[in-house]
Amino acid sequence: MPWALADLLVGVMVFGSLVHLAHRHPSCREPLLVGLAGEAVLAALVTPIVIR
Repeated sequence: MPWALADLLVGVMVFGSLVHLAHRHPSCREPLLVGLAGEAVLAALVTPIVIR
């Protein structure tokens, strides 16, 4: 259980840093959105395979 909490905290920190980057540097917003969309698609494809 402690590892899950650590993973959650790291995820929140990474997400917060990306939000800060997009806020401070508006030119980075579109590449970040494309990258995050790609990560979401990859996770959606890999998750059902790993669960099996």
